[in-house]
Amino acid sequence: MRLLRNAQSAMATSPPDANQTQSGVVVIDKPAGWTSHQVIAKIRRLAGTRKVGHAGTLDPMATGVLIVGIEKATRLLGYLALSEKAYEATIRLGIATITDDAEGEITAGIGAAGLDEQDIERAMAALRGEILQIPSAVSAIKINGVRSYKRVRGGEVVNLTPRPVRVSRFAAVARRAAEVGAVQVLDLDVQVDCSTGTYVRALARDLGAALGVGGHLTRLRRTRVGAFDLDEAQTLEEAEKGLHIVPLTGVIRENFTTLVVTDAEASHIRNGRRLTDLLLPNSTTALVTQAGDFLALYRQEGRDAVAEAVFV
Repeated sequence: MRLLRNAQSAMATSPPDANQTQSGVVVIDKPAGWTSHQVIAKIRRLAGTRKVGHAGTLDPMATGVLIVGIEKATRLLGYLALSEKAYEATIRLGIATITDDAEGEITAGIGAAGLDEQDIERAMAALRGEILQIPSAVSAIKINGVRSYKRVRGGEVVNLTPRPVRVSRFAAVARRAAEVGAVQVLDLDVQVDCSTGTYVRALARDLGAALGVGGHLTRLRRTRVGAFDLDEAQTLEEAEKGLHIVPLTGVIRENFTTLVVTDAEASHIRNGRRLTDLLLPNSTTALVTQAGDFLALYRQEGRDAVAEAVFV
């Protein structure tokens, strides 16, 4: 709860004037049925500014951690979106759907009766580590300028290119046999830790395919994005009563390697100048003053450090 406690002073009991809106991050526990864009529209109203964005879309059926950036923090969203993510999900083995989730039309109902636990574990093990994954056909990836999911829902068959992703955890924590119509299925509750760009729906699809029975996702809850987890999240109902804004400095310290610079270096950084012969501790590093004020994100280029984004 440390991030949330640090943010208590930033609570707003009513939408502030746009000129006074604090830069920072709001961690929302997105409810089912809401699109990420609908959440952004609501936070814009509550924060009193249009300069609001999110790091990593969640499908309407999904719930959980949605990182919302306000004012200057919107410039950090691209970096936060690259963080490792964690999920809790339920995979239904025995039925495949066109969307790889419960909202799509059933394409096969083979059933999962008699599946061996060891066979399931072997199939899951093959989907861990550094793998090539074909994104779900109903992803937001564009094909000739049109989102893949729009093509699929329009009746097209799409073929997406496999992409390298990392699945550091893919574990079954519970299993239940059930019957859907006349089909015997097996529901697996799983936990997933993965890199950005990983589709949990695709893990469900590929697990079912590896077992020869088909599979799809029936539940998805994101529990963490980088340093932000459900402990820091507030519901939309709670946000209505007052936004908990994690200040920009808190966001930086929890999600980036920081380096304290000298006063002379700080004056160069404010103008986005190259810092010669400065070796950064990480590929992208947050530079802060000796007083702890966040200045900019810099990256290594040879022996020098160059500006990625300047915030002052």
